Amino acid sequence: MKSVKSRFRKFGIGLIFIAASGVMITACNKSDNDNIDVPAAGLMAFNLASDQPAVGIALSGNSINPSPLSYTAFTGQYINIYPGNRTVEAYDFISNAGFTESNFNFEPDKYYSLFVVGADSVYKNIVVTDNFDSLSSTDGKAYIRYVNAIPDSSQPVVKINSGATEAVNEAAPFTKVSSFFAVNPGAINIEIKNGGNISATRTIEVADKKAYTILFAGQPGEPNNDKAIQIRFIQNGTLTDSTTKN
Repeated sequence: MKSVKSRFRKFGIGLIFIAASGVMITACNKSDNDNIDVPAAGLMAFNLASDQPAVGIALSGNSINPSPLSYTAFTGQYINIYPGNRTVEAYDFISNAGFTESNFNFEPDKYYSLFVVGADSVYKNIVVTDNFDSLSSTDGKAYIRYVNAIPDSSQPVVKINSGATEAVNEAAPFTKVSSFFAVNPGAINIEIKNGGNISATRTIEVADKKAYTILFAGQPGEPNNDKAIQIRFIQNGTLTDSTTKN
């Protein structure tokens, strides 16, 4: 079974290994004061809502982030959460007022990403399963996916090339999250365009056994500032094989 080892910091804790065959959680909910080991899921959350500068995330009324997520920020790695059918709420961290809510059934020992997207009082939570179990840690490939968080009614075309090989050439409407797909390690050329007010390109370097998420963000028509159309990326983690062979 495949698992992912995060390279990011979890509120002061260094490198952490999360085995897909047995994620455990210790008192995640703020009402839980005792250390109790129970099966858990892993959640990584992103604030891609361009006019929400301080976002909190709550599951069933309990906050998962001790400090607000600024625009384009994320939790840094997968946070252990209790599984089950949970209410997912994004709220203004300063006023404590919620602005989008949904429900999702989180299963034990699985990984998920939450993308908070939208603008101008229209927001949405996108929760997707991060299917690391279906990815190979031995094929010499890197794995990438993308999310279009640009709030626009057009369907811009996303092109992703791995060297001379075209990996993606497709329309990507707002809120689309692709599956992870394999690319060769090295330079990856990324482009998103709609022939008008959405246009951005970027080249990134990816490494084998790594999983990445490409973030298309910003607002069409914004000047060159932090809300302009942009391409960002994060590394979800390192793929490993968690199966012990005797």
